[in-house]
Amino acid sequence: MVHPFGGQKYIVSLKPEDVTCFVFWSKNFTPFLDNLKIIENLGHKFYFNYTVTGLPGIFEANVQKQAAIETLKQLSKMYSPRHINWRFDPIIISNICDREFWLKAFEDLASQFAGVVERCYFSFVTEYNKVKRNFEELQKTKGVIVTDCSSDFKIELANELAEIAHRYGIKMFSCCGDYLVGEKIKKAHCIDGSIIESLFFPQGLLYNEKPTRSECGCTESIDIGAYDTCPHGCVYCYANSNKPTAYQAFKNQDKNSAFLGYSKSQSDRFLAEVQNVKTENDLLF
Repeated sequence: MVHPFGGQKYIVSLKPEDVTCFVFWSKNFTPFLDNLKIIENLGHKFYFNYTVTGLPGIFEANVQKQAAIETLKQLSKMYSPRHINWRFDPIIISNICDREFWLKAFEDLASQFAGVVERCYFSFVTEYNKVKRNFEELQKTKGVIVTDCSSDFKIELANELAEIAHRYGIKMFSCCGDYLVGEKIKKAHCIDGSIIESLFFPQGLLYNEKPTRSECGCTESIDIGAYDTCPHGCVYCYANSNKPTAYQAFKNQDKNSAFLGYSKSQSDRFLAEVQNVKTENDLLF
C-alpha cells in the first residue's frame, strides 16, 4: 500500500494467520458478493461498514442506491445483522435537504432496515478544504447551498433520528462527534474490537484503541485502501481529490498489480523499492 500523505510504500501481509479481521467499507457491495465466499474459504473473518445515506443524488451521482439497499439486506441474511454497521453518513444540511428532509429520509431507510441491522453510525459532514471547494462548485453550477448549522441544531436533529431508530430496533452511534453522545446516542467505533470479539472470538480478544482523528473511537487497524480510486464521485468525499483521475484509476485497475490504483509495472517497481529498504534495514541491525 502507499501512504496517502507521505507516499511511503508498505507491504501488509494478508495471510489468514496475520489478519485478525477484515472490516470492509463501501457504498455498494453488490460487485463484491461473489468474492466474499472466496475470502471466507481462505479462512478470513470480516464484517461490514455499509454506507447508505439518503442524500439527494446530486451529492453522490454514481451511487446505485436501490442496489445497495437490496445488497445490504442480502448480506444480513448471508451473515447476520450483527455483521453490518449501517452508516447513515454524512448528514449534509442544505437548501435541498433540510431538517424535515432528513427525518423523512432516515425513517424511510430505517423502516426498510428493521430486523436487518442493529446499529446505525452517523456524522455530520466535515468540510475539509477539498470538500469546501466541491461545495462551492456545487453552489456555483447547481445552486445548491450547504449550511454549516449550529451544534444545538445538530444535537436536536440527531436525537430526533435516534428516536426514529429506536422504533425500528436500531441503536445510534456518533462517529467523531462526542458532543452528540448521550442517553440515546453512543460513541461510535467504526473499527471495533468488541464487535470482532463478539462475532469471532468468544474466548476473548486483545485489542488496542488507536484513534485516527479527533474523537475517533476506532480499534488499531491498517487501512489498505487507496485515495483517488473510487468511481462514486461523491461531492463530500475527502479521499478523492480529482474525480476523473479516480474514475480512470478504477477503470484501469490491473488485478495483477499488488498496489491498488497503480499499474503492474509501477507496482513491481514499488515492491522492489520496499524490498531494498528492508534489506538495508536488515543490514543495519
